[in-house]
Amino acid sequence: MSSVPENLLYTKDHEWVCVHDDGSATVGITDYAQESLGDITFIEFPEVGASFQSGDTFGVVESVKAASDLYMPASGEVIAINEDADGAPDLLNSDPYTAGWLLKIRLSDPSEVKSLLEASDYSAII
Repeated sequence: MSSVPENLLYTKDHEWVCVHDDGSATVGITDYAQESLGDITFIEFPEVGASFQSGDTFGVVESVKAASDLYMPASGEVIAINEDADGAPDLLNSDPYTAGWLLKIRLSDPSEVKSLLEASDYSAII
């Protein structure tokens, strides 16, 4: 059974979001997503400073089974990428919610996160 932390928000595309008080957010893929992909071998990250709209593809994660697009859960500007995961993509498999985060973004419209799924709603679709 996949882990679905209560303190995060989720997309139907299996990304998670942790919204911070300073208007930023951390983005990653869910435990369910990493389990479905299998052993992750590569992550294509966007450039720091790139801006995306909610739903835009911001990168790709590749595994021994498949490649999967990554979708921006809310509009914003990339302010950091996880350099550790860039060098060790298997962090997404071993620790998708802490060490395996993907991006930090500055939200351009914080109200967009209201459309994301609560843990119970996400759990119902997986």
